[in-house]
Amino acid sequence: MKAVYSEAHRGHDPQFFLLRGVVSRTTEQPERAERLLAGLRAGSHEIVAPTAFGPGPRARVHGPDYLAFLAEAWDAWRALGDAGPEMIANVHPVRIPGSYPAGIVGRLGWHTADTSCPIGPGTFAAACAAADVAATAAQLVLDGERAAYALCRPPGHHASRDMAGGFCFLNNSAIAAEHLRRKHDRVAILDVDVHHGNGTQAIFYERPDVLTVSIHADPAHYYPFFWGHAHERGAGAGLGANLNLPLPLGTGDADYLAALDRAAATVRAFAPGALVVALGLDASEHDPLAGMKVTTDGFRRIGAAIARLGLPTAFVQEGGYLSEILGVNLAAALAGFEEAA
Repeated sequence: MKAVYSEAHRGHDPQFFLLRGVVSRTTEQPERAERLLAGLRAGSHEIVAPTAFGPGPRARVHGPDYLAFLAEAWDAWRALGDAGPEMIANVHPVRIPGSYPAGIVGRLGWHTADTSCPIGPGTFAAACAAADVAATAAQLVLDGERAAYALCRPPGHHASRDMAGGFCFLNNSAIAAEHLRRKHDRVAILDVDVHHGNGTQAIFYERPDVLTVSIHADPAHYYPFFWGHAHERGAGAGLGANLNLPLPLGTGDADYLAALDRAAATVRAFAPGALVVALGLDASEHDPLAGMKVTTDGFRRIGAAIARLGLPTAFVQEGGYLSEILGVNLAAALAGFEEAA
């Protein structure tokens, strides 16, 4: 399986992370990509550079005001003269209807869902490179590869059409799905990150052509809290094209794989032409965010179950944080797919 990777991710090196009122360094660090890259090399994957697609793939997913904000944000922030070293909002419109602000402080609050997505000088360039990585993996699949893997950093599945959140700025999984839609009438996204892909759900919630399925820790007790519940099934023309499978904290291999069987049945019934796998490795028993207890063998079996769907597949990296076996788990998931394909 070819793997797409760009060194441009290093330009995004966030420092701030607020967890239960405690400020610490974020877990979304450049070292994540280094460990994932080591896993790819251990699996003897051919590593290729992304194609520069320009603004098209991200513009098919995200709104023009949001993309303009991301492009202009850092320069406008520095022009304030007394701003901090990273862009972190101190005000959000939340659930009260409001008007779009002109100033950068207000725009920052408008376009960020939480404090987990600090913006620095290299953030937009890194996010654009990650979008190209995702689109390139999708293009490889369109060009005839059985599967391709996108090492995207920063990740993307918490980013909605016009809002960043949860370490995510551009929704790489949604960008890959839209790229695959250039050929296929129907595409499915299977999200196996420990956190619900609320941004992906929001982007496609009223569309019948993209099925979104997510297996994740119960949002009643885990980020993103407000979305990812089982009763969220889509709306309008997209009613029935969204399936959430929330699982208890601490879920291990057996129950996770049972949920994956249900997810796979839903994908088969939808009959898509291609599949995007939002590959979170943070369901690992060793992940520092400690949501689930999936083993390395469990990730291998997850990969094998995905292969048995028999679909052209673009793997897009989402979560998975610093542990000694992060790269090992990636290698296991991709090997499980390749062995069963």
